Amino acid sequence: MTAPLVIDAAGLTKRFGKLQVLRGIDLSVAPGRITGLVGPNASGKSTLIKSILGLVRPDAGQLTVLGSPVNGDERYRGEIGYMPQAARFPENLTGREVLAMIRDLRGNTSPPDPALLDAFQLSEELSKPVRTLSGGTRQKLSAGLAFLFHPKLLILDEPTAGLDPVASGVFKRHLAAARERGASVLLASHTLSELGELADDIVFLLDGRVRFHGPVQQLLESTGASRLEPACAALMQGERVP
Repeated sequence: MTAPLVIDAAGLTKRFGKLQVLRGIDLSVAPGRITGLVGPNASGKSTLIKSILGLVRPDAGQLTVLGSPVNGDERYRGEIGYMPQAARFPENLTGREVLAMIRDLRGNTSPPDPALLDAFQLSEELSKPVRTLSGGTRQKLSAGLAFLFHPKLLILDEPTAGLDPVASGVFKRHLAAARERGASVLLASHTLSELGELADDIVFLLDGRVRFHGPVQQLLESTGASRLEPACAALMQGERVP
């Protein structure tokens, strides 16, 4: 019996005024896999992510996340760990107070998992006001929050941007471990070498449409490329993919 999809989108469209952003998006994320979300600027990635999170309501189409239709009921979001490209925290709070605030807001009764925060060695930094933290430390805090409640689905937007090589390696190992435990991941990144290392599947968006959706190896074989960079360049140039 096939496991139900973690994200199942069919025919999603979204317009902002005269600008058509999503044009019939079909997307599926299988459990226990890392799906890379790729595309040039203004391809629709951010709007798609916000639709999955319930922050944007599509004009048409169907969207189910973790078995729940996305229709205004926000309870499904309690099973999602989200890491935005640029997290914004209350500047006057310490990192530890931010963690406590998020726990209270979520009302999560399960014990938090600080393993990633511990791996980043943030103990001393969490006692400082957020306004004094470097960009890289804020990024580590954001990553730790995304993993904090054992999420079934992780939505990560440029997660290693601003991380030094050591921290990036820590993050990647933790992400791989989460997948081994059964978590599903939607990973948006412009760093195609990183996606080639981490992703099982690729969704490539172009002009609000899905240009390719399938395993990484299938994309490489169909474009005759050995790496994701030239494979995605071929998609942008309009080459057909079987």
